Amino acid sequence: MTDWLEHLIIGPIVLPLLAAAGMLLLDERRRIVKGIISLTTMAAVLAMTVVLIHESATGAPDGGDVARVYRLGDWAAPYGIVLVADRLSTLMLALTSVLGLCALTFSLARWDRAGPRFHALFLLLVMGVNGALLTGDLFNLFVFFEIMLAASYGLVLHGSGETRIRIGLGYIAVNLTASLLFLVGVALIYGLTGTLNMADLAVRVPDIAADDRGLFHVGAAVLAVAFLTKSAAWPLGFWLAPTYSAASAPAAAMLAILSKVGVYVILRLSALVFSADAGDSAGFGLEVLLGAGLATLVFGLSGMLASRDLARAAAFAVMVSSGTLLAIVGGGGAASLGAALYYLVGSTLACAALFLVAEILERGRDPGGDANKAVFDDEYRDPFEDTERNEPGLVIPAAVAALGGATIFCALMIAGLPPLAGFIGKVGMMAPLVATDSAAGWTIVGLLAVSSLAAVISLTRLGVGAIWTRDETAPPLVVGAAEFVGLAGLLGGCILLSIFAEPVLVYASRTAIWLAEPSAYIGAVLTGEGR
Repeated sequence: MTDWLEHLIIGPIVLPLLAAAGMLLLDERRRIVKGIISLTTMAAVLAMTVVLIHESATGAPDGGDVARVYRLGDWAAPYGIVLVADRLSTLMLALTSVLGLCALTFSLARWDRAGPRFHALFLLLVMGVNGALLTGDLFNLFVFFEIMLAASYGLVLHGSGETRIRIGLGYIAVNLTASLLFLVGVALIYGLTGTLNMADLAVRVPDIAADDRGLFHVGAAVLAVAFLTKSAAWPLGFWLAPTYSAASAPAAAMLAILSKVGVYVILRLSALVFSADAGDSAGFGLEVLLGAGLATLVFGLSGMLASRDLARAAAFAVMVSSGTLLAIVGGGGAASLGAALYYLVGSTLACAALFLVAEILERGRDPGGDANKAVFDDEYRDPFEDTERNEPGLVIPAAVAALGGATIFCALMIAGLPPLAGFIGKVGMMAPLVATDSAAGWTIVGLLAVSSLAAVISLTRLGVGAIWTRDETAPPLVVGAAEFVGLAGLLGGCILLSIFAEPVLVYASRTAIWLAEPSAYIGAVLTGEGR
């Protein structure tokens, strides 16, 4: 690997950090400059991610899979900080980059002017997510998680309003509690093993003394509670639906990736630290993950059916997606994991798009409501009322038809109906589960089918209500140019995922195989070997 490519691994972390720091020095009135800097940064991060994802799949000497390791300060693991770019982390990086670019574009029409420091907070969130995906040790995972969460606190509160303030404070309290559990779990694990590097931890776990193994499992369980809370698993995910539905549309769309970061960490640790080579700790907690995933599925689909607005239904759809992934990790087996990773990408893009559609459809339906009521006089100002500084841009002549089509498209993706990627992902998960003919497999299959039915019923009902029952006094539907481009980007991503399903599924399936053989990851981190 050439020198520039080696240093490229740190780019998705450093570039958003530098851009965010630079924009803190700019006056808030320089929105255009900030918008250009943010868009350029996200486009550059996406380009870096494309290179990294190609390298992870073809960078080995034989043209196969590889985990590229970046040692900060050239300190070798496990003593130094390492960043690891493999098939799984780069797949998640690509999802984050696409989601961030589209949500940021959408915000330029309206929401970046609804409060101070939006662009800096947004890029710090991206930096935290990218760092959490690339880090190779638990301590720096905590650091990046806190950066990610601190930025998300500001984005949840962005736009002010009594509802956002009240729910945002609850969101902060829940995540601070989860972070405390994170630290307790990390402390217990470090006290027993003497390491926080995940690859080194995987090597040391089989040699833990029998008398200490129970305490190690306690530390892992405490750590799992923290990550399950961040994954919005039942009963720890009560915060997600009210928080995401109250946040501004671009913030909610970007927050859709946060629960998947929690799932990513659980998957990474399960495949690495509790693999078949972990001795008496092999497969630790998988039954709990299966139960939590199934319970989250039931809670999420029930919430979708009970929702009375699209934004809340989209939030519960995020929970359904997280529950599906947790159930597959816990009881689906490696054969279903590849399709689950494919489903993760499609469902996250579709849920984010639904948040954006919901904001446009619900705009102006309750102009006197709490959502747009300022708590502080200088906090919220509707950009559409600022005629001197903001023109709505492109007004789609058939806005109702376009938004109706987008709503139907999102419903089909989330429900998993043919011919879109949601259907392909669900069938890909179901086929191996049916073949195993186990009680857990049939339970997952049944709940996946029920969740599809629930999504069709809920989203169709709410979509029809939002489009065809608008009050006569409500303002006409206006889609700004930036809003149209951002929404079209997410929907276009779903379409491309459906059209090119085969190569993406192959990549996801090989990622599942890569995770099932952790020796390659461990060797790359600890010995510097390419595979």
